[in-house]
Amino acid sequence: MLFSCDMIREQNRRGKTETKMEGTERTVMTDTWLKKHRQIYLEATRHPFILGIRDGSVDLSSFKRWLGQDYIFVRAFVPFTASVLLKASKESGENADIDVLLGGLAALNNEIAWFKSEASKWGVSLENVVPQQVNLDYCRFLESLTGPDVDYTNSITAFWAIETVYQQSFAHCLEEDSKTPDDLKQTCQRWGNDGFGQYCLALKCIADRQLEKASDDVVAKAEVNLVRILEHEVQFWNMSRGTI
Repeated sequence: MLFSCDMIREQNRRGKTETKMEGTERTVMTDTWLKKHRQIYLEATRHPFILGIRDGSVDLSSFKRWLGQDYIFVRAFVPFTASVLLKASKESGENADIDVLLGGLAALNNEIAWFKSEASKWGVSLENVVPQQVNLDYCRFLESLTGPDVDYTNSITAFWAIETVYQQSFAHCLEEDSKTPDDLKQTCQRWGNDGFGQYCLALKCIADRQLEKASDDVVAKAEVNLVRILEHEVQFWNMSRGTI
């Protein structure tokens, strides 16, 4: 199922009255942040590891390292996703949010199966992969976002940011002028396909809706978390590339 902002808005606002002042435009917070933090955003989505996949120069040992470490991260991502869904059911009141998040949670089962299959293909023993410190730090950060003291707005914004980094990164490897090796294209398709892009757009719409009605303190905290996520993503790519 493909999602769009219009669909999310229609489902969320059905039966409600939306009033707009003529000649005014609503500020989209996530767009504002990505412009404000463009440098670290580009470091996360156009990292040398990703560019190496795109131009075919990636060291396959780096790819295998990423594969094993990301498997560990995805397993930690499951309870985080479940916590976002739980908070949506308690704080959102919007059925469309639940539908989007349920789809994301269900997809993680297939994602874990994919990692196991890819690991077997590349000769990576997942049972013997030791999580590196960068990975452990990121997983601990994820866990910190699952607590009851973290509101739905912060959770969904973080969720959108994490998914979007992968979507933007791997979609870049599928552009017409890319030289992505054939044996890595399936990996890029997994997160760079149009369907996943629509899913990330749906998450963005939900996050922006929540941020629009949130307090200044909540918005400020969400922005801090966004930057931390981008920093963690850069470090994760660095780790995969073997530069730390």
